[in-house]
Amino acid sequence: MDIKNLTYLLLLLVYLVIPALLSMQKKVRFVIRLKYILPASIFTGAIFVMWDMRFTELGIWSFNVNYLTEINMFKVPIEEWLSFLIIPLSSVYIYEWLKTRFDKFEQPNIFVAVSLVIFVISAILAYIFRKNMFTFFTFFLISIYLGYTIFRNRFKKHYTKFYLAFGISLMPFIIVSATLNALPVIIYNTDHVMGAAILGIPAEKFAYLFMLLLINITIYEYLNERQHY
Repeated sequence: MDIKNLTYLLLLLVYLVIPALLSMQKKVRFVIRLKYILPASIFTGAIFVMWDMRFTELGIWSFNVNYLTEINMFKVPIEEWLSFLIIPLSSVYIYEWLKTRFDKFEQPNIFVAVSLVIFVISAILAYIFRKNMFTFFTFFLISIYLGYTIFRNRFKKHYTKFYLAFGISLMPFIIVSATLNALPVIIYNTDHVMGAAILGIPAEKFAYLFMLLLINITIYEYLNERQHY
């Protein structure tokens, strides 16, 4: 195996940089929360892996084996499996750090309004690009899950920290995703994306990250607040 085959695997380490830096400034009681974080990550990861498997089979995206270890599980590279664990763990750490560091800073009404705008835009994009599989499913699922989250109205007090954590998580995400697309490690079928890109990253990927974090953190908070175990 050449060092080149470790490219995707090594890029995943970028997601750990910000949590490592934040841990030096203020400690977060992260380990004791793993009993809620891990179930949320595993459940959400299972959904995204099944999505990954199906879209790979359909040729909506593919992977360049030159940058992979070529260790696959159900036709999905091990790096993808790991990404659905590493990215949420990193983002939830940032989220918990923000809750600890800025516990008094809350703007729930502003972020409820932001959520409503995202909900409406997602629904519109899902309809307009209903023939583009990646675009449609990404924005359709966001509109469904975010709509449920908004109207259920139990996540309102967490919106501020969620959006801040999402914003911070975009920094490593952009570095990693821009590299993955530039090499390329992941290749998207142009028939199934809407064609809009930011720094070479398909716009759908930003929505994909948003949904990954939203599902993880809402489930995590549900378990954390009820403390069933």
